[in-house]
Amino acid sequence: MNVQTNTERMAILAAIIESSDDAIISKHLNGIITSWNKGAQTIFGYAEVEAIGQHISLIIPKDRLEEEEMIISKLRKGERIEHYQTKRITKSGKEVILSLSISPIHDENGKVIGASKIARDITRQKESEKLIEQYVSRLELLNVTGKTLAAELDTNTILQKVTDATTKLSGAAFGAFFYNKTDSKGGSYLLFALSGAPREAFEKLGMPRNTPIFEMTFNGEGIVRSDDITKDPRYGKNPPHKGMPAGHLPVVSYLAVPVFSKTGIVIGGLFFGHPKPAMFTREHESLVESIASQAAISLENARLYQEVQSLSAKKDEFIGFASHELRTPLTTITGYLQMVEESPDIIRHVTPKLKKQVARLVAIISDLLDISKIQAGKFELNQTTISLRSIIKESVDSARQLSTTHEIEYKIPNEELFLYVDATKINQVLLNILSNAIKYSPNNKEIELNAERFGDEVEISISDHGKGIPKEHLDQVFTQFYRVASNNNQIEGLGLGLYLCKEYVEAHHGKIWAESEEGKGTTMHITLPIKKV
Repeated sequence: MNVQTNTERMAILAAIIESSDDAIISKHLNGIITSWNKGAQTIFGYAEVEAIGQHISLIIPKDRLEEEEMIISKLRKGERIEHYQTKRITKSGKEVILSLSISPIHDENGKVIGASKIARDITRQKESEKLIEQYVSRLELLNVTGKTLAAELDTNTILQKVTDATTKLSGAAFGAFFYNKTDSKGGSYLLFALSGAPREAFEKLGMPRNTPIFEMTFNGEGIVRSDDITKDPRYGKNPPHKGMPAGHLPVVSYLAVPVFSKTGIVIGGLFFGHPKPAMFTREHESLVESIASQAAISLENARLYQEVQSLSAKKDEFIGFASHELRTPLTTITGYLQMVEESPDIIRHVTPKLKKQVARLVAIISDLLDISKIQAGKFELNQTTISLRSIIKESVDSARQLSTTHEIEYKIPNEELFLYVDATKINQVLLNILSNAIKYSPNNKEIELNAERFGDEVEISISDHGKGIPKEHLDQVFTQFYRVASNNNQIEGLGLGLYLCKEYVEAHHGKIWAESEEGKGTTMHITLPIKKV
């Protein structure tokens, strides 16, 4: 039986230590390194000759020097330290994460004279764990954000939640969501939400403009990611600023992601910044793009919900208006019929009044039927060829019967122009506008109608010198149920006249718009295509 000698055992142990991938180091209690294997050289970068004789603080970060005192204290008591996780520093200055197992070294009398340290590099393991944690965290955030957005119907809340979530996911120091919104008048304006920065930081600087850097996002050309935006050739090309304006948030790393509607229109953009370079990756692009897609759907749902709410309110309002408008002529008719029952001989005097009220009912019902057809996509025109002169003359003659005090003058081109239109509907458009001009200019009796040819179109302008329309109401006059108070401050009608005018004109491939100045009057413009002879 072969028995290993002590020398042989020591040689084997030395070979094991030298071949180990772990760093195996020994030191005195005063911290001086006494042995250093190849594993230590691989992990820390110092050769054996560079390390032996040096203090162990050679590889300890300055902010962790107190750990050495704790370790020495335990070693003096003869205690082992198992799998202690900490950070150490290499020759190149890189930090590595280690799992340390430290055992006391005793002399032949049992006195602790030093320590043996085994250090395993677990940097990759920790980085993998951190990466997994990040993925899990991001998936959880994506899931929570998706559920939250799906249930949210308030535009401002959606903007804020999306901005907060994407700023966190991207690791940005600050983020912003700029969103183009169209108001009830058809005007466009910008909403924005911020994360990681006070609102004042942007309000003082104004909204982003379509500068060379921003235009890719606002035009929907793609995602913009820059490790250092200050080195971008487009940077600093937007006067009056030559770079970032004074007080701007410090942006070096830059990421911008356009937000598209389901029809492919750019409805906004998510912008992120960080004062350090190279903070955003392709992965961040994908994460933000994913939430941007969910945000677009939620914003569309919020818009539709707001429209439904608005239409519902208008419907309730309309039912009240319609009931009142229908009840008035019906009540009048009922009253006249009761008078006829009591005094049959007055029938001749009452008949014109009954006809007038019946005509009013027919007009209201006709308007309601047209709206129903328009909304159902079943509205049809009965088009014929008619001269511009005859249709204007007929409309003006009808309008003159509405008021004996107003003077309606008209000018038309000398040349004979023909239109291919539904004469009844165009006559209704002109008569509606003329009657409005009469109604809203009680003290200024002159009304002018002017028709002029422009290429293949004729433009008809009807002007009054009445009260005018407030600027903020100008674009609303063509919407359903919009009504303006008359000169006695009473709101009249269903608010459908100009809405139907717009629908009728556009059905003929024309345009209608209004120009007005309060206290000076209003001009309504209509364009219609001329029939080529």
